[in-house]
Amino acid sequence: MALFQTLCSSFKQESWQGVHDLDTDTLKLALYTSLADLGAATTVYTTTQEVVGTGYTAGGIVLTNVQVLLSGTTAYATFDNPTWAGVSFVTRGGLIYNFSKSDKAIAVLDFGADKTAGPNFTVQLPVATATTALLRFS
Repeated sequence: MALFQTLCSSFKQESWQGVHDLDTDTLKLALYTSLADLGAATTVYTTTQEVVGTGYTAGGIVLTNVQVLLSGTTAYATFDNPTWAGVSFVTRGGLIYNFSKSDKAIAVLDFGADKTAGPNFTVQLPVATATTALLRFS
């Protein structure tokens, strides 16, 4: 298993280069098995070791209600908890990526253990504040 929860290094660089616009771009979350090799060096979405199962479509789902906020000196993004309905699969983590920008990687999620999904599966995100949001620059 090589899933490491982190912002992808390429996303950090591309953010400074103006590649990503989280206010308008379409972001997606794809889910992966424990055999996936994802981490800070991940640069794009891949189907390698992506979850396969009932009700899951390769590429994952679109993240909804994406907002970019500022609190003090920290910029952070928030979005609704992604939910799959009518599914059956096992996942260990995920990749948030920018579908609008050639599937460029943003962040890798590690759920800490295999999670069995069914009949519904929701990724419960941390509360979106300047100190706890999943995606943040301070």
